[in-house]
Amino acid sequence: MPLARYITRVWWDKRQSFTSDAVSRQRAVELRELLTQLGPASIKIGQALSTRPDIVPPLLLEELTKLQDQIPPFDNAIAYRFIEEELGARPEELFEELSEKPIAAASLGQVYKGKLKTGETVAVKVQRPGLTQTITQDLYILRGLAQWVMKRFPMVRSDLVGILDEFATRIFEEMDYNHEGRNAERFAALYGYIPEIYVPKIYWDYTGRRVLTMEWIEGTKLTEIEAIEAQGIDATALVEVGVQCSLRQLLEYGFFHADPHPGNLLAMKDGRLAYLDFGMMSQMEPYQRYGLIEAIVHLVNRDFEGLASDYVKLEFLDPDVDLTPIIPAFAQVFNEAMTASVADINIKVITDKLSELMYEYPFKVPAYFALIIRSLVTLEGIAINVDPDFKVLSKAYPYVAKRLLTDPAPELRSSLKNLLFREDQFRWNRLENLLRNAKGSREYDLSGSLDQAIDFLFSERGEFLRDRVALELINSLDTFGQQTVDRIQQSLRRRLGLAKVEDRPIAADSTQTLDHIQRIWGLLQETEGVDINHILPLVPKIFARPETQQLGQQVVGGVAQKALARFIREVLLAEPPATSSDLVPR
Repeated sequence: MPLARYITRVWWDKRQSFTSDAVSRQRAVELRELLTQLGPASIKIGQALSTRPDIVPPLLLEELTKLQDQIPPFDNAIAYRFIEEELGARPEELFEELSEKPIAAASLGQVYKGKLKTGETVAVKVQRPGLTQTITQDLYILRGLAQWVMKRFPMVRSDLVGILDEFATRIFEEMDYNHEGRNAERFAALYGYIPEIYVPKIYWDYTGRRVLTMEWIEGTKLTEIEAIEAQGIDATALVEVGVQCSLRQLLEYGFFHADPHPGNLLAMKDGRLAYLDFGMMSQMEPYQRYGLIEAIVHLVNRDFEGLASDYVKLEFLDPDVDLTPIIPAFAQVFNEAMTASVADINIKVITDKLSELMYEYPFKVPAYFALIIRSLVTLEGIAINVDPDFKVLSKAYPYVAKRLLTDPAPELRSSLKNLLFREDQFRWNRLENLLRNAKGSREYDLSGSLDQAIDFLFSERGEFLRDRVALELINSLDTFGQQTVDRIQQSLRRRLGLAKVEDRPIAADSTQTLDHIQRIWGLLQETEGVDINHILPLVPKIFARPETQQLGQQVVGGVAQKALARFIREVLLAEPPATSSDLVPR
């Protein structure tokens, strides 16, 4: 068996300490050739590994990168026959020009550069012959292997067969180029509004099940950093565009590119990022999207109890699993990984740390999540190649924070409430952190979310929040009043030449609340998309509402009660000062 022979040679090299570059390069070439020989499914695995410079040695990475678009091509005669069978005419009748040889060859097909009779330059992708049979055979073998592993090793709780079936579904969809064309148009409709993103046009008159004709894109692979920067383009900024687009794919609409390797992402000369190859796409359900947002928020805020619940929602844990021992395990492994800042960790760290728990606790990888992990890990690999210090989570959290503040979905409203309140205590620092991060995200209307927040505050569901606001206002106004009286008293005593009286102790929480409010107001003023001129006109409308008047009465009454209680305690019930007669012994 070729794979067994290769593993044996690698084992022998290590045993004999054969570590020269020549030997390493030879083994890298052998692995690339082996994956190519094993077929499309194995090539896909090699493509995923080719994006991870942090875990794959440089010489091996160089060879695996060739799997992205340098697979040996098949004969032109076969490609031309497929074009005629699918489109009903010979290539020379359909195209003004067509390259003599394919300009790229990948796992499922090869691409020619052509020109239509109407003058448009196009890319013509033609499927490999015998692909259905080859893929079916590969997947049948892999599925049998997955079943054997699950039966032989009970500690593997993940549904390997389900994961493979999900992967197989996407590959079979990818083999229908009509499906890929529809995917491209849907992708453009959902994400084409992002100015830095470009999706090529599909030419349906020249497209069939085994032939796809799309707009030709001149561009540079996202991993060719020097070539990109020679054109005056910031490669790191372009990677960040890709990360932000992926976040919208995963968390906004759920329709995401599951194969974002460098061959499918091009830097265009005008600085835009072009997406290619829409064969392998997948869809996240709303509960999965919201669960992922909540998990990111809980991870960033080190809320491991909430994170454990998220893993149940995301189907990594069964609902009947006892989370009691898992919560401290989360705290231990993730706190070790986040000694400096959550923003310093990457997707690989998270998956590695989760892997440490997989065999000790009943975790499993749900089938739908396998492609999500593949997409995120591949994208992060590209980012690390461009900038070794690039942290996907650091770039993701501003988007997540603004989404949590602005999305009216009940799931996220509940998550925001749980984040900001604990045991009826409002956690101002969490709100500050959200607003500070939200400053770095674009396109979401935070001013609009203030309208939603006001509507919620004065609704029946917002009664608990009004009570909490009233309590915070009572404490803050009471603190302000005490500080004002103390300042006046000390000023008068200075003018009259009297001794200074020690200030009354002020509750630290009340003072901090005023500081928090000042900082939050400053953050709102600095946030893109927040128009203070839009906020100020809301003030009269707020004061006109009957709930505001009730709130005002509640606050005034609360402040008066505190003042009265303090007067009784400090004046009426205070012991009179000792006199000289009291000090004479009787």
